[in-house]
Amino acid sequence: MADLTDPTRATNPALKRRSFVGLSAGVATLAGPASALAADAFDLGKPHPAIVPEDDPALVVAKPALQSSPGRTIESYYAAPKDASGAPGVVVVMAAWGVDAQLRDTVRRLAKAGYRTIAPNLYSGLGAPSGDNAESFEPFRPLLGKLADDTIDADLAAGAAYLRSTPGAGDRKVGVTGFCMDGSITLRQAIDHPELYAAVAVFYGKVRYGTTDNNGTITPIALAYADEIKTPLLGSWGARDTSILGDDVRALDRRLAESKKPHDFKIYESAGHGFFDDTRNSYDPIAADDAWKRTLAWFRRYLH
Repeated sequence: MADLTDPTRATNPALKRRSFVGLSAGVATLAGPASALAADAFDLGKPHPAIVPEDDPALVVAKPALQSSPGRTIESYYAAPKDASGAPGVVVVMAAWGVDAQLRDTVRRLAKAGYRTIAPNLYSGLGAPSGDNAESFEPFRPLLGKLADDTIDADLAAGAAYLRSTPGAGDRKVGVTGFCMDGSITLRQAIDHPELYAAVAVFYGKVRYGTTDNNGTITPIALAYADEIKTPLLGSWGARDTSILGDDVRALDRRLAESKKPHDFKIYESAGHGFFDDTRNSYDPIAADDAWKRTLAWFRRYLH
């Protein structure tokens, strides 16, 4: 089962803040270098119009059905540059809210940056409610309990296969990124599926992989999985996140450095959990903008 982190409770409310300092500079880069967005066009930190609209003339958007495993067909959300010949691919692992408006916007933002991008719906067949503008996490809690690791990995692999099967894909590489609970799922891909993904970018994914709490000092045995990481790993966390401790992130960083695994970790002092979700009050524009730039640079380095 996927590690469960309640995205509405993971940041200490005494430390949470909504800082919009530097928003003009941040918004201008949200969709990639080609974006020319005005800072006053969006009121970020709550539901807002899409940063990259679904009808953007430079993109192709679709909702392909994917054959995940025998007898299991799942939904997905796909976007790519209109001229995607030779473009690398990125699989986006949905967060606890499902393939909601913010995640679909993120898929389009990656497409705008030049990637074939797909988000498999891991809730397919479970009757999940829409996560668009959802404020309560409770309707999603029982669904997360029904997700099995093998099924999740098969769903994501089906997304990667779709990216490789699209016209013009050739032998282009595929990366994977994910957020919150699905940051831990993304981290697992760096361990278990190096044959599928050439680069991994984790946003506030759980570091005590496979555990249910953060009690006590993280131990070497709790980090043993780090020795199995085979894929270049980028990670972005918030220092004000109470569900993923900065000391744990630093311990994993040291372990990977000792074994000379290619990785790049950053902890943002101003940010808490969910800092990249620009539709909720956990959003931190400074951390989100920098993490996005680092993610695009990571994918440029390892997918091209």
